[in-house]
Amino acid sequence: MAAVNKDNIKSMKLYHQVERVFNELQEMGLNDEDAIAVDQLTPFDQYHYEGTDAVDHAILSLGLNSKSHVLEVGAGIGGPARYLAANAGCKVTAMELQGDLNDVAASLTQRCQLGDKINHLQGDFLADTLPNNQYDAIVSWLVFLHIPEREKLFKRCLAATRSGGKLFIEDFSKRAEFSEQEKDELAKKVYCTYVPTAEEYSTQLEDAGFEDVQVTDMTNRWKEFVSGRLQMFRDQRERNLRVHGTEIVDGLEDFYSTVSGLYDGGNLGGVRIVATKP
Repeated sequence: MAAVNKDNIKSMKLYHQVERVFNELQEMGLNDEDAIAVDQLTPFDQYHYEGTDAVDHAILSLGLNSKSHVLEVGAGIGGPARYLAANAGCKVTAMELQGDLNDVAASLTQRCQLGDKINHLQGDFLADTLPNNQYDAIVSWLVFLHIPEREKLFKRCLAATRSGGKLFIEDFSKRAEFSEQEKDELAKKVYCTYVPTAEEYSTQLEDAGFEDVQVTDMTNRWKEFVSGRLQMFRDQRERNLRVHGTEIVDGLEDFYSTVSGLYDGGNLGGVRIVATKP
């Protein structure tokens, strides 16, 4: 199984022209250098499902506070990291493979005046050196689906987490065998070539050395979310075309439609997982 490639991952249109967030800020009347409040960004900088509700769940389930140091793997344009820092008061190392996403994230974080709490780090979690036994928690929202090397991935997570620390993941799971069309769509449009079942996911984490692996099936909630996201985007097409232009709007609609169709097919599911390092 091939490792994540920061160029090939651009086959996923959610990751195209990520500077589009600045279009939204301009639409709000904000200039390029204006300060921003975190809650002004949250409608646009949360690429995962259920937005800040999902991050709130992580804060509560992990018991994060101002003494916590959190590593986010696949930080995108920094939405969850900024929300964590602003609402839990924790320190966040936000690691992102793609340079353009990392640059946008760092710029937005500075405008939110959170540079003292968040360290944006561009790099490959599987290849770049991070300190061992450092983090109170590792969090990741809909990113591990891009990483087929699960044994190495979870061993790296275990090594980076301090004893008693936790791993919080939201990710795809497989409910039944995918059709050839679904495999093709997952690979080409979602950059996802490997999806374990919930049971396989749990076993892989235990084999890596994690304990107390708690798995919550999110499939029905996420199916409803992605369907609603698609419908809302289509309902706002004229507005979105005015703000972003045809290329961005058509690309996002294609991505949202693909994901909604995959959930409708019944073979793709989703899980929320919390595990503990002994």
